[in-house]
Amino acid sequence: MSGPDALTRSVLADQVKERLLEAILDGSYPPDSRIVETAVAKELGTSQAPVREALRGLEALGIVEITPFRGARVRRLDVAELLEAYVVRSAIEVLGARLAVARLTDDDVAAIARIGEDMRRVADAADGRALAIVDASFHEKIMSLSGNSTLLRVWRSLEPMSRTYITLVGPNSDPQWTCGLHDPILEGIHRRDADAVVAAIERHFDQVRERLAGSLAGVAEQQDSAAQPATGTS
Repeated sequence: MSGPDALTRSVLADQVKERLLEAILDGSYPPDSRIVETAVAKELGTSQAPVREALRGLEALGIVEITPFRGARVRRLDVAELLEAYVVRSAIEVLGARLAVARLTDDDVAAIARIGEDMRRVADAADGRALAIVDASFHEKIMSLSGNSTLLRVWRSLEPMSRTYITLVGPNSDPQWTCGLHDPILEGIHRRDADAVVAAIERHFDQVRERLAGSLAGVAEQQDSAAQPATGTS
């Protein structure tokens, strides 16, 4: 198919993909749950074609898995895979930051500062879900200012997977801690100091990986303990 109809379906599929991604990240579709094409199409008032295309897009991102005759389900991300994604994302953001700092205007610095203020506001409100959204927009703004569309596209392919750590850690997340990780980045951007921004980004991802590994290990231990049969004493 080509022409206006193909363009319309592609745009609609992107919109459906974003809606589904939001539902996955907010826990409406937990890991291992099925996503039924017909149900999604009915809920969103569309045909199954854009839903099917959206699911293929989420499969490409590693968020869902599609199996013949069984349909789509939300992937339960492997801890090692998630940590690997942070390593790659850190390297990408370091490059993006170096390119962006060299191009920053006063308006750019002000725009990033406003996102930082939004992040502090939602952190003070202890709204972890809103913080995840603002956090993503902060990093995306820096990547978009790099002026490198290929780099931005690669970053966008990893960001949804990285963002899931907030929903995986859940009640153990700390909005104030997450917000504070960005303060050194903001300070470096204000000074237009590329080395300071890069060092702050690298520390940011090192600390997130350490916290994520520890949090998920704790969750796994709790699940293992709950699964152990109770033993009595005589």
